[in-house]
Amino acid sequence: MRSRERVAWLACGGFSVLALLALLLPPRRDAAAGATGVPDPTPATPTGAPPDLGSMSPRERFDRLYNRVMTAAEAGNTAEVSRFSPMAFAAYGQLDSADADARYHAAVLYLHVASDTAAALRLADSIAIDAPGHLFANLIRGTAARQSGNAALLARSQREFLAAWAGEMQKDRSEYRDHRTILDQFREKALRETAPRTPTGQ
Repeated sequence: MRSRERVAWLACGGFSVLALLALLLPPRRDAAAGATGVPDPTPATPTGAPPDLGSMSPRERFDRLYNRVMTAAEAGNTAEVSRFSPMAFAAYGQLDSADADARYHAAVLYLHVASDTAAALRLADSIAIDAPGHLFANLIRGTAARQSGNAALLARSQREFLAAWAGEMQKDRSEYRDHRTILDQFREKALRETAPRTPTGQ
């Protein structure tokens, strides 16, 4: 993982103590997510003893914090977003390695929490380098382009996403199953927006 993606967030104070609260929310996937592609905002009811942070892998900590932030964002809880998003970025920075799914989650945080399209696009490029044609790369690029008003990048990302769709879906990647709703939504919008338009009057 690039050092500049790690260093900026490793200085968050009190990470372990505050993260203990966040980890009471079990991880969710967006298989049934809405248009934003974030997890179901319905909070889980904690039961039993709090989880032992020492027994969790760095990836488990990142997943729990990501879901806590996105659940808060979906619910409009800006206080929790502000509180836990630095810890989510810190947890991502502590990963020894990051697969496409983790990089996608980090990009979602950069786009929807930090409004940092440049950081999200760097993650998209890293996914494309490791797995050429991976749908997440152009999903991130298209979302960043729409957010920043970059029409050329949006059109290119949509074309490349649609061109790669059939071959990529045949690979049955687990991250595609976990995020099928947002992938389908991006594809449907790309099909509408890239379809040839009939000239007016014909």
